[in-house]
Amino acid sequence: MMTEQIICAGFGGQGVLLAGQILAYAGLEEGKNVSWLPSYGPEMRGGTANCNVVVSDEEVASPVVVEADCAIVMNRPSMEMFEQAVKPGGLLIMNSDLIEVEPSRDDIRVLRIPANSLAEQAGSVKAANMVVLGVYNACANIVDNKTIIKCLEKLMGEKKKHLIPLNEKAIDMGSGEAKKQQS
Repeated sequence: MMTEQIICAGFGGQGVLLAGQILAYAGLEEGKNVSWLPSYGPEMRGGTANCNVVVSDEEVASPVVVEADCAIVMNRPSMEMFEQAVKPGGLLIMNSDLIEVEPSRDDIRVLRIPANSLAEQAGSVKAANMVVLGVYNACANIVDNKTIIKCLEKLMGEKKKHLIPLNEKAIDMGSGEAKKQQS
């Protein structure tokens, strides 16, 4: 049986809620049980935003993630807030472009991902959320990347369809970076 509990966190505007939502939709698309619980500060952009995502083969008992298998943190305040929520042996994916401090724990796996730089290489810094989504999925392998793209196409709609290749490239770059760092 598989149950993955993930926390995605960052500044508002970094797309952490969207990344979590896409992961939940992709799980749903593949017949898994999912929950997505967003939380954000009162500010629209620049405030903190995070979401709890659960993807499971079994029924999801609670949408609240207490012991995360993985925390994806896009900025320093998020790392300071959620590093402790990762269970021992779990994974912390950190955006090393915006987090200049080291995690305080040595009982978790840490991937330092230059998410902003990789996203810029893919075509836009706004795709940093897709880079870390690619990193996460390369590590956890809970859904197919093709399903992620399919869900992204649905969520973005016709108006933003032109952004799909850029986002797909960002996901692939994240996957590649994860494989490189884990080898």
